[in-house]
Amino acid sequence: MNPNEEIKRLDKAPKAYDNREYIHSPQARSLRILAEYQQPNVQFKENGIHSTIIFFGSARIKSEAQFHVEMEALRIHAENSTGAEQEHAQLKLNRLARTREMCEYYEDTVELARMLTEWSHTLPKDEQYVIATGGGPGIMEAGNRGAYLARGRSVGLNISLPFEQYPNPYITPELNFEFHYFFMRKYWFAYMAKALVIFPGGFGTLDELFEVLTLIQTGKIRKKMPICIYGEKFWKSVMNFDYLADMGMIEHSDLDLFKFVNSPQEAFDYIKEGLIRIHNH
Repeated sequence: MNPNEEIKRLDKAPKAYDNREYIHSPQARSLRILAEYQQPNVQFKENGIHSTIIFFGSARIKSEAQFHVEMEALRIHAENSTGAEQEHAQLKLNRLARTREMCEYYEDTVELARMLTEWSHTLPKDEQYVIATGGGPGIMEAGNRGAYLARGRSVGLNISLPFEQYPNPYITPELNFEFHYFFMRKYWFAYMAKALVIFPGGFGTLDELFEVLTLIQTGKIRKKMPICIYGEKFWKSVMNFDYLADMGMIEHSDLDLFKFVNSPQEAFDYIKEGLIRIHNH
């Protein structure tokens, strides 16, 4: 090195926790996982959230208003299209029309969340329950909406997905979360849950239902928890729980872990009675 050569001063290297490239690398995965545990933990404590009632269900179920708006848009598109495009639009229109009956579950979800939130307001502050959903559209939106209409707070545990998932506008802003890891999101669903309502849904809803039932069945969740499966007609068409027990795949007593319900009032009564009995309100 030439002693007369001017040495260029180096900029400071970023600290590890400010180094975006490192934080998003495979080597820092454990730190990202820890962040998805610790940050919600802090936020829940700061907001006094101790107990939740979880609502699971499809992101694709629409309100009556949403359904009619989409039907009209598709009808107009089909009428103004030709050839293959018109045929495709008509297929989408027919498929949407078949889902009309599912709209009632959106309205029922809003009503149940409203009823539970209003009842929770009658309890001492440190014993109140907060509605928690997956934070997206459909049944999730309806759950947050019902709490909002009752002037209550509600949680949205969103997950980053390539489609469907975006925060609905009814989540309490300081209780709006975004997760990358499904298992950390599931942890926060289960950890504070004191009751669970499963509305009609697809793979994700089935996954959440059976994960919670498995954790209770195996004793990994030891707390008692009222679990409602909402919409007996839908669920018994999807899944034959009695056949599982008859074939010895589960015990008949495992069927007592949940109850089928078919109206907001029936679900409300079951959850309220269960929570009062378990937690001595």
